[in-house]
Amino acid sequence: MESYLVFKDLAIIIVFAKFFGIVARKLKAPQVVGEIIAGLLIGPSVLGLVAQSDFLSQMAEIGVVLLMFTAGLETNLNDLAKTGVKAFLIALSGVFVPLVGGTLLYMCFYGFSAVGTESFYQAMFIGVIMTATSVSITVETLREMGKLKGEIGTTIVSAAIIDDIIGIVVLSFAIGFKNPQSNPVMVIWNTVLFFSIVVVCGYIIYKIFKKIDKRYPHTRRIPIMGLALCLVLAYVAEKYFGIADITGAFAAGVILCSVRDSEYIAEKMDINSYMLFAPIFFASIGLKTEISKMDMGLFWFSMAFVLVALVTKIIGCGFMGKMCGFKGINCLQIGVGMMTRGEVALIVAQKGLSVGMLDSKYFTSVILLIMISSIATPILLKCLFKKDGKHEAKVAEA
Repeated sequence: MESYLVFKDLAIIIVFAKFFGIVARKLKAPQVVGEIIAGLLIGPSVLGLVAQSDFLSQMAEIGVVLLMFTAGLETNLNDLAKTGVKAFLIALSGVFVPLVGGTLLYMCFYGFSAVGTESFYQAMFIGVIMTATSVSITVETLREMGKLKGEIGTTIVSAAIIDDIIGIVVLSFAIGFKNPQSNPVMVIWNTVLFFSIVVVCGYIIYKIFKKIDKRYPHTRRIPIMGLALCLVLAYVAEKYFGIADITGAFAAGVILCSVRDSEYIAEKMDINSYMLFAPIFFASIGLKTEISKMDMGLFWFSMAFVLVALVTKIIGCGFMGKMCGFKGINCLQIGVGMMTRGEVALIVAQKGLSVGMLDSKYFTSVILLIMISSIATPILLKCLFKKDGKHEAKVAEA
């Protein structure tokens, strides 16, 4: 392939991704859905304008790392501390139940496998995809209804952040077990060791950045150094600990999330991500999605995948909300608020494909989940809060 051809591919991807992203936003759907559809249209399955290549795969990988770094930067440690144990328990249950549900779903369709076999780890990875939560749609809906700063809204947002952190840890374990010959003790040891080093070294790095930020506030050297930290931790995580590179990138973001100029760093990262790397990543999902592989078996699996992913989140988070003292309809509000999926689910799926734990045909299932959960969540939340408001009014009258 001639090197100049990549410019044509990049131009097509950017134009189509942004156009369909804007259309999706106008239709009240997540922009990423439009960008994925754009990749599907320009890819081999439909128009054949762009073919997947090693270059585009590497660019998409950079996009994944930047997205996870930004997600870490947007983590609010103060909010996590306020909600504390309740949000953590809800998030933990919201990861465990979908993980088990997704694993069992795959086995029901493709046969039960013994622990330690390749088929078992593929089944487990389907569950790992289901653990992801994206509350961008939920946050916007709660903001519109004036419920974002209430107890339910704060709990949902905090639990979603913790959910992603736990999900990243689970992903790290799953990646560590990708080789059936992996030593479980070593996988656990490497994961624990990595996060221990991140905590200790991260505090030192935070102090260094804090001093630099105080001396040179709002200067470009801060985001440049932040990006370097992101890339270093991404490299170290995968090279020396066998953990997904996105785990290191996310950890770098969390280390810097309390720095005064964290928003400035995120803003600079967002420019690169929005302009180039994110469209390539989301469009590449569409490029890899092979419609030709969609048969009745995959169709029914996709339908079941969406249903199980939504129901297990509601059950896992709602049940734990009940155990934490929330009342009936509030538990349902928490469960529904946590069921949206977005970028993180795609990132996990992409990582599964890159390490050979997932077939590209299952991207269809993930895309359907994102689209359906993004449409259903706002509708259900508005109905639940409206019903809750009527109930409170009746209680007040009584």
